Amino acid sequence: MGYKTKIQLIKRKNSEQWYVNFPYQVAQVMGFKKGEDFEWLLVDKNTMKLRRLK
Repeated sequence: MGYKTKIQLIKRKNSEQWYVNFPYQVAQVMGFKKGEDFEWLLVDKNTMKLRRLK
């Protein structure tokens, strides 16, 4: 099952930050914890994987 989300961009004077917000259901199933470290793996231009670092 998929969950739609939007990519957000916050532009500041000297930088840009991109954000992905996870729906509550995804965060709950994944067991996300505040401050937990993850990394994005780029598979191709249409696919990214999110990997939990331990």
